[in-house]
Amino acid sequence: MPDKIEKRIELKAPISRVWRAITDHREFGEWFRVRLEGPFVPGKESRGMITWPGYEHVVWRAIVQKMEPERLFSFTWPHARSFEKTDSPADYSAAPTTLVEFRPEAIPGGTLLVLTESGFSNIPADWREEAFLRNDGGWTQQMKNIETYVTQAS
Repeated sequence: MPDKIEKRIELKAPISRVWRAITDHREFGEWFRVRLEGPFVPGKESRGMITWPGYEHVVWRAIVQKMEPERLFSFTWPHARSFEKTDSPADYSAAPTTLVEFRPEAIPGGTLLVLTESGFSNIPADWREEAFLRNDGGWTQQMKNIETYVTQAS
């Protein structure tokens, strides 16, 4: 079982445009489909409601780790066992976390964006594979989403 997911995509947009799309909370929310409550701040929790159809009841939470302009944006986020709708909000305080890193790199004609999510070994073995597969598929979609976003929005 791999411990990390890595996705790479060449975007036909300058690095400054890609950086803004991944670090401005409003822009991130547009392509990632989450309505965040405020800006990303290193060392602070970022939270909001997912706007993806069928997941509108899920609270998105992450702790911003690093924001190194046009080099690295990273956060840790908890992994809930399921996203079933309940009457009370999920308690993520004891949930295992993984580290998500976005690394944009200027290339001729645009930006290479490398996304890595690591730390799946932190997730209990009985649901590690499900979490990995769910996120692997999710990141495949999110890379398509950011590509569409940065090439159509300015």
